[in-house]
Amino acid sequence: MDTVQETERTAAAGTRSSIDRKSLERNGKPRTYLGMAWRRLRRNKLAMIGLGIMILMIIIALGAGLISEYITGKSLQEQSLRNNYMGIGEGGYILGSDDLGRDTLTRLVYGARVSLGVAGLSVVVALTVGTLVGTFAGFYGKWVDTILMRLVDIMLSIPTLFLLLLVATLWRMGPMKLALVIAAVSWVTLSRLVRGEVMSVKNRDYVDAARVVGVGNRRIMFRHILPNVAPVIIVWGSLVVPGLILTEATLSFLGLGVQPPTPSWGNMLTSAQKVWSHSTAMVLLPGFAIYITVFAINLFGNGLRDALDPRLTD
Repeated sequence: MDTVQETERTAAAGTRSSIDRKSLERNGKPRTYLGMAWRRLRRNKLAMIGLGIMILMIIIALGAGLISEYITGKSLQEQSLRNNYMGIGEGGYILGSDDLGRDTLTRLVYGARVSLGVAGLSVVVALTVGTLVGTFAGFYGKWVDTILMRLVDIMLSIPTLFLLLLVATLWRMGPMKLALVIAAVSWVTLSRLVRGEVMSVKNRDYVDAARVVGVGNRRIMFRHILPNVAPVIIVWGSLVVPGLILTEATLSFLGLGVQPPTPSWGNMLTSAQKVWSHSTAMVLLPGFAIYITVFAINLFGNGLRDALDPRLTD
């Protein structure tokens, strides 16, 4: 009886192995880490919904000029005091007009370009600086690590919001300067994460093998170590973007960020708080745009974090 059961188990294992080989041949390539991560991400419905909303928002921001020309028919500078406080769908204004008779939809899509652009540039600069500082500190150690990490400690000891408020009150900032200022206080947490990962990876066998064959430090860092730290960097970037969008909106709402007449979702809320009794849509629409964008990026970021977790398998 035991022999029969063992034979059946062996046959079943052989069948599964044959199926796996056939699947591998059908796909044409073996499964990779990124391939498995993408499959896990695709199975996460909430993450894919978040990704879809993110892509839609980016398309809207990039196509603001086309939307203004072909859909709303109103330019960003166009205003008419005779048509102020128009309701949704009234007088040719799809989402109504504000206190100066400016088209709300036009300002929303241009505001998306500013708000998402500031957040995008901030995260790119923060990723670059944080990755480089963490990589050099973790790889070289000793006095390099001491100096760089003490700099990080100093940055972490300064309240971020108060520092941003101080800089914003001293200098008038456009979208570009605002993005750089936000990035200047956002890279420190990433540098600590990257440092820890680099310190762990640099002692592995393949790094020692690269040293034995004469590979230089720069090539080891950027060719052998950073690719293995990349998942941590990617997840950090996806999870920090919502905070950067809210930071820009907060500063603009307080009148210390992007200044009118350049629209951003934050300064649109500032304008709306003075006239909300005339048009509640002026408050709800930019607030909803901020909410849905931050919510979508959070969904995608959480799904990406799970998909890139090496402890998970298909």
